[in-house]
Amino acid sequence: MHKVDGVRDPALAFPLATSRDDAADRRQANRAVAVSAVGLGLTGLAELLIAVLTGSVGLLGDAIHNLSDVSTSVVVFLGFRLSRRPPTERYPYGLERAEDLAGIGIAIVIWASAAFAGAESIRKLIGHGHTSDVGVGIAGAVIGIIGNQLVARYKLAVGRRIGSATLVADARHSWLDALSSAGALAGLIAVALGQPWGDPVAGLAVTAFICHVGYEVTSDVVHRLADSIDPEVIGQAEAAAASVPGVVHAHARARWTGRTLRVEIEGWVSPDLTTRDADAIGRQVAQALSRDLPDAGSLTWISRAAPVL
Repeated sequence: MHKVDGVRDPALAFPLATSRDDAADRRQANRAVAVSAVGLGLTGLAELLIAVLTGSVGLLGDAIHNLSDVSTSVVVFLGFRLSRRPPTERYPYGLERAEDLAGIGIAIVIWASAAFAGAESIRKLIGHGHTSDVGVGIAGAVIGIIGNQLVARYKLAVGRRIGSATLVADARHSWLDALSSAGALAGLIAVALGQPWGDPVAGLAVTAFICHVGYEVTSDVVHRLADSIDPEVIGQAEAAAASVPGVVHAHARARWTGRTLRVEIEGWVSPDLTTRDADAIGRQVAQALSRDLPDAGSLTWISRAAPVL
């Protein structure tokens, strides 16, 4: 029986049973990105025209933020397209990470929007800028709220259904835009009540919302790129392996690449087993993992000889 340093065999990869249709998931993602881009583009243009008409800096910042989301949608779309490329010798895992890297683009857009909204709000607050046609401005803010809420809910539903962290992050960005529009609305109502400072103060409140969600999205993206994983996933993987007869002990690691959860399990088995029997146990572990951790997309099984006590 061949054994080197307690390792019976090189790491073996086992296919996992999955009901996920990756091609269908990508089609849903691309459709969600396209629909959201059109919806946000129309919403942003409507707000921009009204902002120019009324001179509302809160509404102007919200409009620019919405229009910047169109560029964000392009970044997300490119990430999904690149992630479709098959593995190569240089990129043995393919380009699934492109979806995660697209999240960086989303974070950059959010922080840039925060800087713009904050600068414009401070400028108007210091310069005592004037806001006209407040009723029209209020209507524009309402359009922004409705448009962003519809887009956010749609992208969030699709992102959760297909397990795309990037699409979920983009949905949070659209939800932020709805809050931004609500802030602009509050400022315009204050102006209508005779408080001209309401518009720039609302702009600063919008900036605070943007910074908060920007922090959350950036944190999620960094954790994903740094291979952070929910400890519960590791526990489920190790429990699945331990449930297989013949596995004395199991240690698991896992990481996300795009929407694929890759699991690696080191399993200690009896030193009396043949290599073929140890590999057969690995196949049983793959079946148990598919049953207990359906999100797993791939398994690498490494069998090791348990020490003789």
